[in-house]
This record gives sequence, C-alpha cells and structure tokens, in this order.
Amino acid sequence: MDKQKIEQLGDELYRALRSGETIVPFTEREPDITIEDAYYISLQMLKRRQENDGENIVGKKIGVTSKVVQDMLGVHQPDFGFLTDAMVYANGAEVPVAGNLIQPRAEAEIGFRLKADLQGPGVTEADVLAATECIMPCFEIVDSRIDNWKIKIQDTVADNASCGVYVLGEAEVDPRDFDLPNLAVTVWKNGELLSEGKGSAVQGNPLTAVAWLANTLGAFGIPFKAGEVILSGSVVPLEPVVAGDSMKMELHGIGTAEVHFV
Repeated sequence: MDKQKIEQLGDELYRALRSGETIVPFTEREPDITIEDAYYISLQMLKRRQENDGENIVGKKIGVTSKVVQDMLGVHQPDFGFLTDAMVYANGAEVPVAGNLIQPRAEAEIGFRLKADLQGPGVTEADVLAATECIMPCFEIVDSRIDNWKIKIQDTVADNASCGVYVLGEAEVDPRDFDLPNLAVTVWKNGELLSEGKGSAVQGNPLTAVAWLANTLGAFGIPFKAGEVILSGSVVPLEPVVAGDSMKMELHGIGTAEVHFV
C-alpha cells in the first residue's frame, strides 16, 4: 500500500475517533491490505493525535490474546497498539460515553509497569520479568471505530488495537512474588458477578504475551521504554457497557479496579 493511501486511511480513522462515527472495515474496501499496512495506518492515526491534540505515548497494549476473546471477535491472532496520556483514567473514575466512546466493551487485564527498556527481537519471558517494576489490576475499555465490530486482524491493528481508554488499580506489586498464570480475576457488573478468569488465559502466561508484543513491535523498530505501562490482554470475555454501568474487578491477592460510565 502506498504512502498516500496509508495517510488517507489513517486520517479517516482519526476523524472517526473524533466524530464518534464508525467506518466501513478496511478489509472490505482494500482486500490486499496487510498487517504491515495496518500498522503504518495506525501510526498515521497516532501522528494526528500527537500533532492535533498534544497526546503523548505512555505505553503499549496487546489484545485478542485469549481464545474466548478471539472467538468473540472472530480474530485469531493478537493485535497491538499504543497507549497515550489522554487514554488513562484514575481508579474509580467516571468515564463519559457520549462524545468519548462509540461502542465500548470492558475487559479485565493485568497491567505491567516497566523499570527498564526492552526491545525485540529476542525478548523472553525472563527478560520481561526482569524489566518489570510492578503489575496492577486494570480495566481496558476497548472501542472500535469499525462498523459493528466487524473486524479482521488488519482492521483492528489499523485502529490502534481497538483501544479506547484504560483504568489502573492503585495496588502495585512485584510480579516475582506471584504465580502469574494462576492469578485469579473476578469481574462484577453493576454489583452482579459477571465472569472469572486466570492469567493463563493470556497466551498461557501474561509474560508470554508481553514478550510477544516486545518482539512484534521490535520488528518495526519500536522499543518498550522504562516507565511505560503495558496492557497484557483480557483474561475474561469482553463486556459491552453503556452510560449508567459500573464495572469492578479483583485481581486476587493484589487489589481491585473500578470504572463507572456516565
């Protein structure tokens, strides 16, 4: 795909983000689009957010890592994208839906904060663990700019991995003190038990998912940087949310995260 087309499609996604309107999937209009094309489209969208809105990169995310989420979306490999300072909300925050989100879904994750740089290829789970300052409970609110979530892998990669906003819990712990694949997560919606999962839902181990992301972005020359937050993917099914909904998750033995939609 040529540079002009990439810029055109990236700008289209940026306008959809800001207008709150969805667009026809790229994979329906551009049947030859590759994942590499999609990545460069996402960079164009990110460039607009930085230039027009003053947003700064504060982390990265991997998504569609668990089988249950892959089956829900019909996307059978992980996606990847960037986090900016405009996406983060405090624990317990009220997140406005109208004018801010289009078709949001909440997912419970394990977040990582780094204390050292990492860059693939060749990053291992041990490298990730050594570079991690702490982990914390997290809600990511995914949101697609693509009509009715009719996405293929190229659509979601182009759309910054369908990222909307995210909320980090206040508890931050050393991951070396925990068995990450067996970390249990419980999620409540409006006070009712919704779902349960374990860290192993994310590619068998959240460390595996983060290493994959480091290596995938490393192939494009993009490093992880000390201080960044890395979201490792949902351990439970995605849950649609609307104004008036409240979500709470507990990362057992560590802490909770909450988010309220208005």
